[in-house]
Amino acid sequence: MGKEWFFRWVLVIGVMGWYVEGLGVNWGTQATHPLRPDTVVQMLKDNGIQKVKLFDADASTMNALSGSGIEVMVAIPNNQLAEMNDYDRAMQWVRKNVTSYNFRGGVNIKYVAVGNEPFLKSYNNSFLNVTLPALQNIQNALNVVGLGDSIKATVPLNADVYQSPENNAVPSAGIFRPDISDLMTQIVQFLSKNSAPFTVNIYPFLSLYGNDNFPLDYAFFDGVANPINDNGISYTNVFDANFDTLVSALKAVGFGDMPILVGEVGWPTDGDKNANLGNALRFYNGLLPRLAANKGTPRRPGYIEVYLFGLIDEDAKTIAPGNFERHWGIFRYDGQPKFPMDISGQGKNKLLVGAKNVHYLDPKWCMFNPDATNLSMLADNIDYACTYGDCTALGYGSSCNNLDANGNASYAFNMYYQVQNQDDMACDFQGLAKVTTNNISTPTCNFIIQINPSSSSSLRPSLMAFLFITLSMILFL
Repeated sequence: MGKEWFFRWVLVIGVMGWYVEGLGVNWGTQATHPLRPDTVVQMLKDNGIQKVKLFDADASTMNALSGSGIEVMVAIPNNQLAEMNDYDRAMQWVRKNVTSYNFRGGVNIKYVAVGNEPFLKSYNNSFLNVTLPALQNIQNALNVVGLGDSIKATVPLNADVYQSPENNAVPSAGIFRPDISDLMTQIVQFLSKNSAPFTVNIYPFLSLYGNDNFPLDYAFFDGVANPINDNGISYTNVFDANFDTLVSALKAVGFGDMPILVGEVGWPTDGDKNANLGNALRFYNGLLPRLAANKGTPRRPGYIEVYLFGLIDEDAKTIAPGNFERHWGIFRYDGQPKFPMDISGQGKNKLLVGAKNVHYLDPKWCMFNPDATNLSMLADNIDYACTYGDCTALGYGSSCNNLDANGNASYAFNMYYQVQNQDDMACDFQGLAKVTTNNISTPTCNFIIQINPSSSSSLRPSLMAFLFITLSMILFL
């Protein structure tokens, strides 16, 4: 194959990073039963994670981070960008969500993320005209309140904002996407003026998703048989090639030395044939040592600031991009580690410290009723359950894809039952389901018990989670 196919797919992916001292994580909260913020903050501290990137400025999250010393990137969602085009409103936002936490023992805010990947082609230019004014107003407001030197506004962008021409598909030919080139140049100029970094989200996994022709090994870091040659520079992975395409795009508009912050990078563990524990472990085993060594990329050697995506699985995220969207966490929905990893990059893999004092619902599951006789409504009831519960693990190549028909029904019914906090009425499905106190999980498919949203719930030890994780590790190692 020629190098064109490689760099055509390189543009929706890749990343670069570094070591535990500066390693951050993305903390998303789109879950039906989120962990308590103080529980998550303690989990971050227990694992030595010193930086966190948020997707909003939720008060409960910010209050939990107060006094922790953890460095924070607070965020303005895309649906608030238009509002931030009014300077007075932007100033109000800064005073409420930044300056109010700026005191000794407060929140250690380092960045404000203005939007999240606002120029994705799938958004049909919805945020094209409001992103730069919002960025300008937020940074100017930070400057006015005297925080502009220590807190920088930036725009986390997807890697699809830059590319290499089809007739010269190598990183050294990188340019910003022609349809937004002028806008990107203005954004870069403003970031540079305020000494703020360019923030990019790069995903090697997406190079494989939906493209069976992409060589698997290029998504990882352990070598390939046929490296791509770019004028004497050898590229053996998507990560380096994608990052250096951005370096070249910045150079092309006169800012080749601009700091680049990797806002998101990671590997999902379910929801697709390539999203599994084995591939995630392989990815992190390649990424983290490179970060620890400050290896950088061929065109940008040295330290690069990186935030892993993500911290915890989110069962309420949209699955429009794919079923894998709900499975990016290095921790499960309940804050228990999925696989052994060493975030220091020293190769001493062990299970991370899980969330403590997690309260669960009772040990009950909802399953298909084998005595049911009228099966004509089974499909409709499964569809209903999966509309409100997370059935992404049932998809092709996913962890629960090997269940039989009754198992599929049981999985769907149980996910709905747990989302509904084990309400008895939520396990009927026109007589097709029944409650059981026997764990119906299989070696590869976990039938979960959801977190109890009530603080008065009884404490159940995480032994069941530990056993499932351990068995899964044995199976994929």
